[in-house]
Amino acid sequence: MEYTDLDSLNAAGDFYKSCTLCPRNCNVNRFSGDRGFCGETFDLRIAYGGIHFGEEPPVTVSKGSGTIFFTGCNLRCSFCQNYQISQDGMGKVLGIEDFAGLCLRLQEEGAENINLVTGTHHIPVIRAGLEEAKNKGLKIPVLWNTSSYENTGSLELLKPLVDVWLPDLKTLNPEISKRVFAAENYPAKAKRAIRWMVENSPLKFTEKDGKRKIVSGVILRHLVLPGRLNDSRMVIEWFKEFLEGKALFSLMTQYTPVKAHKNKDGLNAFQDRHVSEEEYGKLQEMLEEYGIQDGFYQELETDDSWLPDFNLISPFPSSLSKPLWHWSCGFENR
Repeated sequence: MEYTDLDSLNAAGDFYKSCTLCPRNCNVNRFSGDRGFCGETFDLRIAYGGIHFGEEPPVTVSKGSGTIFFTGCNLRCSFCQNYQISQDGMGKVLGIEDFAGLCLRLQEEGAENINLVTGTHHIPVIRAGLEEAKNKGLKIPVLWNTSSYENTGSLELLKPLVDVWLPDLKTLNPEISKRVFAAENYPAKAKRAIRWMVENSPLKFTEKDGKRKIVSGVILRHLVLPGRLNDSRMVIEWFKEFLEGKALFSLMTQYTPVKAHKNKDGLNAFQDRHVSEEEYGKLQEMLEEYGIQDGFYQELETDDSWLPDFNLISPFPSSLSKPLWHWSCGFENR
């Protein structure tokens, strides 16, 4: 097993001594092996790394996004499709040098960017790994793919290293956030974090193969919860008022029931089913009503065959991904 070199964390490692990396503010000493809400010590654990083709067009572009999925989560939504790694602890410890090596391997394989998925609770180690990767030749954009339950002080550690931010604004309804992920303050914290991201990362694009590629800026994502269209309207209104012209908007309708969770109250906070055709039509009308044009919305699907299984070397369908590293065996194709 590999371990994190504490000396490489420098002052950023102080966040772990009495952990306040996220708004949970658990204040546990993760250096001593204590675990807060996220379920992780200071060691960096990763479940999967590979090329992914299912992101928004300016992220996927031509050759796909180099995604790295981290173990643990500071939010742990009751409906999480990645529950095996966010809640059940699936993953392997990876040292800073090997994390940097994974980033560089993704670049070698042609990835358009490095897409870091749910890494809030690992920020100091990720920072050290990105510094190492950039010192060794990482040149493609780095993306921060997050639930947005962040402290801006932690985000400051990433400011020199992250180019594009992919925050998800899950809800602006405190009652829903309280029931679904035990964080009544999620709306306030997420709005503050997202506005910080927008203020620190203006939208910039390049052209590649006749396609627009994002190299700086924010894509705000919102996953629609079935039966909660008024909550989605609140998110769209907030985007219109504060972010239009400064960020892109991505409306996701991929909600799929996942039956492995224990938080039944969270699932009872909305209708645990696919988005209906009627709801899909109303969502399109909302986008037209508010005049939101610079962004994306998913085609409606009621198929669950794309749901990931991180027990498999290739957790996603082959049409969506190309695996390079897996927690059970390390690098593929070597």
